[in-house]
Amino acid sequence: MSIFDQTKEKKVLSPQTFAHVVLRTNDIKPLRDFYVSFLGGRIAHENEFAAFITYDQEHHRIALLEVPNTKPRANTSCGLEHIAYSFSTLTDLLLAYRQRRSIGIEPFWCVNHGPTTSIYYKDPDGNAIETQVDNFATAEEADVFMKSKYFEENAIGVDFDPEEMIRRIEQGEKEDDLKKRTVKLKHVDGNTEHESWVGLTGLKPNRGDGQVQKPRTP
Repeated sequence: MSIFDQTKEKKVLSPQTFAHVVLRTNDIKPLRDFYVSFLGGRIAHENEFAAFITYDQEHHRIALLEVPNTKPRANTSCGLEHIAYSFSTLTDLLLAYRQRRSIGIEPFWCVNHGPTTSIYYKDPDGNAIETQVDNFATAEEADVFMKSKYFEENAIGVDFDPEEMIRRIEQGEKEDDLKKRTVKLKHVDGNTEHESWVGLTGLKPNRGDGQVQKPRTP
């Protein structure tokens, strides 16, 4: 039997990796310059209507196409919500944040989702970009958390201040501790009810109220 006759499997063969994203635009040059700067990347190839950008061993990670009469992005339309890029450490995530700030690229949302600590940006066309670091050492641990009642109660996360995070790292706090999201639990001591923060997998909310967040849009 040929390997190509194996069509009765319940599960389709998964890809080896996610290769690239292609965005269309009505003004390619600002978008090209943004992504080269944002990703610390380089142009693999470009012409008057297309640009192929990479930042690693892949021939391109993002491609841009200038298409005439393309309309501006509408937040109310269906389609792609955001692109996400991962860093290996919290320090790297925050260093890239600082480097982007130095060239005028500011985030619009900084949030600890639980599975990840994430910083969101938008490109010149309004497309959202997430930069993140995993909060768990393994995918299995993240999977357990995502099936927990804590994630069910707040699957969006809690906001954090990246400058405060940098200050705490510089003072010697461990990354694993900074990535621990906390939840407010009620407990009774005698006849008195108290509220306390219990570390799980994210940060103590900088707002101090622990309220469930709604996703932010560019």
